[in-house]
Amino acid sequence: MTTTDASATASPRHTGGAAPRPAPPSPREERKRARRSRWYQRDVKWSPYGFIAPFFLFFGAFGLFPLLYTGYASLHSVSLTAPTDMEWVGLKNFTRLFEDDFFWNALGNTFTLGVISTVPQLLIALGLAHVLNYKLRGSTFFRVVMLAPYATSVAAATLVFVMLYGRDYGMINWALDLVGIDPVDWQNGKWTSQFAISTIVIWRWTGYNTLIYLAAMQAVPRDLYESAALDGATRWQQFLHVTIPSLRPTILFTIVVSTIGAMQLFGEPLLFNPTGGASGGIDNQFQTLGLYLYEQGWVNLHLGRASAIAWMMFLILLVIALVNAVIARRLRKSE
Repeated sequence: MTTTDASATASPRHTGGAAPRPAPPSPREERKRARRSRWYQRDVKWSPYGFIAPFFLFFGAFGLFPLLYTGYASLHSVSLTAPTDMEWVGLKNFTRLFEDDFFWNALGNTFTLGVISTVPQLLIALGLAHVLNYKLRGSTFFRVVMLAPYATSVAAATLVFVMLYGRDYGMINWALDLVGIDPVDWQNGKWTSQFAISTIVIWRWTGYNTLIYLAAMQAVPRDLYESAALDGATRWQQFLHVTIPSLRPTILFTIVVSTIGAMQLFGEPLLFNPTGGASGGIDNQFQTLGLYLYEQGWVNLHLGRASAIAWMMFLILLVIALVNAVIARRLRKSE
C-alpha cells in the first residue's frame, strides 16, 4: 500500500475529521439514570438522620422517658410495689421535702462532700498536669497510670479504702498509732467519714482531670512561654500568668463536671458502710441526695417521694448549668 492510500483510509480522528456522535440513550437507560438520581438525592438528604437516629432512640428510651415518667410520678402518691396505682397529690411530695430534716441533711452532706473532694482533686490534678507538661522520661507511662484509678471499679476501690480506714485493723489507724495518735473511728464520725469518702473520690478522679488539664496545656502556644521567659519570668510566674489564664475555660468545665458528679455521689458512700445500707451511717452523717433517693424509693418504697428528690437534683443541676453559662459568657467577653 502506498502512502497516498494509507492517508485515504485513515480514520477521521487521525485526519482531523469530526468524531462520530455517541448513540442517544434508550428510554430504558434514561429511566435507570433518573431512578439512580432520585435514590442519590434521597440518600444525601436522609442518610445523616439515619446515622444519628440510634442516639435519639436510646436517649428517648433510657433518658427522656425516665425523666418524664419520674416527673409524672413526683406528682402522685405511688408505691414501688404497685407502680400503676397512682393517687394525685400535686406538689405535696415537693413541699414535704422542704419540711424534711433528712432531705436538708442529705443536701448539706452532698455539698460538703462535693467541696472537700472537688477542690483538692482539681488542685492536685492541675499540679500533676503542670509537671507532666514538661519533658519527662516515661511520660506516656505516667499518663496511662493516671487513668488506672478511673478505670478501677467503684466497688473494688471503695472496699479497699474501707479496709484502710478500719477502726481496729485499718492501716491508717496503724500508721497513726506509730506517731502516738489514738485510733479514729472513721465510719461513725461526721467529719472523719466524709473525709474518708472524699479521699476515695479524689483518688478515682484526679487522674482523669489531670489528663484534661494536660491536653489543654499542650494547646497553649509556646510563644507565650518564650516571651515570658525573655521578660525574666520564672516557671512559677509563667504558670500563674500564662498557664492559668489560658486554662480558664477548661478549669470551669472541670468544676462543673465535678460538681455534677458530686451531686450524683452514690456508690462510694453506699459501700463505705456496707452494713448500714442507704442510711449513710448511724446518724446519717454521710447520707447524700443519691442515698436518700435510694432509701425513699427502694427501701421505704415511696416511689413518688423518690421521684420528687430526683427532680430536685435535676433542678439543682440546671441552676449549676445556668451559672456555668453566665460565667463562661463573661470570660469570653473579658478575653
